[in-house]
Amino acid sequence: MYNDLFSIGPLTVHGYGLMIAIGVIAALYIAEYRAPKNGMDKEVIFPLTMFCVITGILGAKVMFCIVNWKDFVKDPLALLGSSGLVVYGGIIGGILCASVYCKVRKLKFWDCFDVALPSVAVAQAFGRLGCFLAGCCYGRETKAWYGIAFTHSHYAPNGVKMIPTQLLSSAGMFLIAGLLFWYAYYAKKSGQVGAIYMILYGIGRFCVEFLRGDLARGSIGSLSTSQFISIFIVITGVGLWIWRGKAGSDRVQAMNRKNAKASKKKEN
Repeated sequence: MYNDLFSIGPLTVHGYGLMIAIGVIAALYIAEYRAPKNGMDKEVIFPLTMFCVITGILGAKVMFCIVNWKDFVKDPLALLGSSGLVVYGGIIGGILCASVYCKVRKLKFWDCFDVALPSVAVAQAFGRLGCFLAGCCYGRETKAWYGIAFTHSHYAPNGVKMIPTQLLSSAGMFLIAGLLFWYAYYAKKSGQVGAIYMILYGIGRFCVEFLRGDLARGSIGSLSTSQFISIFIVITGVGLWIWRGKAGSDRVQAMNRKNAKASKKKEN
């Protein structure tokens, strides 16, 4: 709950930024490790990751401005200069960037989709730990034993016990990442691993939103903006899983063909 972890001269290392950096690096290495197992050249992972990180941040900021459009209209520069981000905007921005990158590099988008999304879940898990250190994205006030009171937060009310939604979200994302790694061994069609991510993340985010206590998230009717988006994410994920199951390329057969070719080269 201390966002300012330590200082080296004039440089201060912030917990939120450090966790984001660790999450991106972890996601990069995991994706590079898994890429060959999905028939991809791991050399494309680094530039793809960098492009997606940049567009993801831009997408998260744009979504934040949309969610808080009334404040944006009043003072655009103040909102653009703030640290506010919306995760769903980042995910959408990253996916759009990946689709363009794959088209330009003539890569199979759905293979990239399946490689990237489990890594994204890992990055999000670390990112939520950063939220906990910073005190943002906090939960509702509670008197329960598991409540946590912040003392040096610039976002959460200090000295008030609140539900640690950041830790719940982080644990949930690590669990989702583990389930995706497991499912990747059994998914027969390309695109289905990413579809499962959309379903699980959408459901998890919808549920956690009920426990959130910060009000600067926007709302649509009785639902928060993220809950409203989550509904469409889950529906899209289910539809994508069914569609890719019928139309997607067979991952197992593709990998068998690749392994057969590699074995022939070794024999020659």
